Parts: sequence; structure tokens; C-alpha cells
Amino acid sequence: MRELVILGTASQVPTRRRGHNGYLLRWDGEGILFDPGEGTQRQMLLAGVAATDVTRICVTHFHGDHSLGLPGIVQRLSLDRVPHPVHAHFPAEGLEYFHRLRYATSFYEQATLVEHPIERPGVVAETDSGTLLAYPLAHVIPAYGYRLVEPDGRRMRPDLLARHGIAGPAIGRLRALGRLDGVTLDQVSEPRRGQRFAFVLDTRLCDAVFALADGVDLLVIEATFLHEDADLAHRYGHLTARQAARVAAESGVRRLVLTHFSQRYPQPERFLAEAREVFDGEIVVAEDLARVAVPKRQ
Repeated sequence: MRELVILGTASQVPTRRRGHNGYLLRWDGEGILFDPGEGTQRQMLLAGVAATDVTRICVTHFHGDHSLGLPGIVQRLSLDRVPHPVHAHFPAEGLEYFHRLRYATSFYEQATLVEHPIERPGVVAETDSGTLLAYPLAHVIPAYGYRLVEPDGRRMRPDLLARHGIAGPAIGRLRALGRLDGVTLDQVSEPRRGQRFAFVLDTRLCDAVFALADGVDLLVIEATFLHEDADLAHRYGHLTARQAARVAAESGVRRLVLTHFSQRYPQPERFLAEAREVFDGEIVVAEDLARVAVPKRQ
């Protein structure tokens, strides 16, 4: 299963319709929880997400709407006796904040939470599902965006397998060995591009935004402001819906998810209309508790 479970979509403060940030990426055996803001634990309950689903926590930066849910999540890991280690990635400059949030109140710690402060851009984890990378963004405090890349592979071609008389268990042996009875894997398969995902919240336009978004199947990106308030967006280190759509258009994104909306705009359709002026691909205006599938392979 590869899908994004949207737990919250508000910027700075929650509204009647939108809770603070929170996003769970289900990616094969990984459950990556991005930016758990205040109320994330309850939103997980409403969305049908269990603490045991979480294998990693990725925090972009330590503003409250992106991290005030950490104490509840950390304590829930122990309360539910999550059996596997949970790895936490966050800017190294925010280590003190992370520790304050991790031990915000007294609790009986039973889960294993492994800290990975990010000190430099690049690879932060190699997982069974792919490579997790982080690049610094242009916000008003240290912040990182994340990118998950599945390795490229091979897709078996039924017509070519039949032509060479390979069927049943022999297909698995050929895939494992690379050659079987004089037939090579290349003769019966074709390249399969690995899927890619990016998460970009709280930043001005910068080179790292485009590097993170390059060629991804699913891009989750902030659209805090509309173009009419572009000056405000730049002042506070944010993007407009038009800028987010420009990133998607220039980076070859397949499915664009806009989120992190300012409470000053009560009409979500305005974000869609503005983004559509720039990007003609698929656009999702995020809603709390919605699920967005990673697009199927092309």
C-alpha cells in the first residue's frame, strides 16, 4: 500500500474545518509520520491510523503547528507498546526542542525512539522501501524538506517470457540469478523506474524545493498564501499556491497535493483555481482525514 493519510492541513492555528499539520505516508512496510502538530493523536484515531503503523517521524522544523503533537505521539508509542523501533528525523539545530517535546511530561517509556538529528543535506536513511533524503529549505528558522526514492528495478514482460519458454517458478529463479538456461533478465524484462515522493512545508522558493520535487510521483507542498499576498508569503518564509504549482510544473510532478492553508482564506477552491493557472496535472487540495494514493506506475 502506498498512500498519504492527511491528518491536518492548517497553517499556524487550527480552524473549525482544519487541524494542525499531520501526514502519514504509508509506503510498503514504512509508515512515515510527517510534522505531527497539535491534535495529531486524535486525528490518527479518526483516520484509522494506529501508533503501531508509525515507523518513522520526520519533522521539518520546530514551529508549533509542525511539532506540538510530538509529546502525545511519543507517549502513545509507549502506551501501545509499539514493538519496533521508531526513527525520528529532525533539524539538528532543534535538538533541544525535540528533547523538551519528547519528555514534556512524566510517562513510562517503553517504546524505542531512535533520534537522527540532521546535520547536513543528503541521505538520512536507507530503508527497505527506498532512500530517504533531506535538504535544507529557506524558512525563518532551520527547516528541511524530505524526499523518498525507491530504487529503479525491472518489470517482467509476459510476452518475452513466453517467447523464451520461461514460466512458473523459473521466473523467480531468473529474477534472483539474472540468468537462467542461457536467458538473461534483460531479455525478458524492461526498466522500471522507482517511485518518488516529496514533502515540502514552510519555505520560500529555493533550489532545494525544486531538487526535492524533481520527477516525483506525489508532491506534498505548502500553499499557505494566495498570489495576492505574495509579499507576506516571502516575508514569513512561505509559498503561494501559484508558486507551489510552478514547482510542480517545472519539476515534472505527477500528482500535486496543496496544504498548510492560512486561515485568512475560507474558500479552498481559490487555491485550486490559482494552481490550475500554472499546472495542468492532477491537483489535490488537501482536506483533513482524506487519503491520497500514490499514482500507479506509468
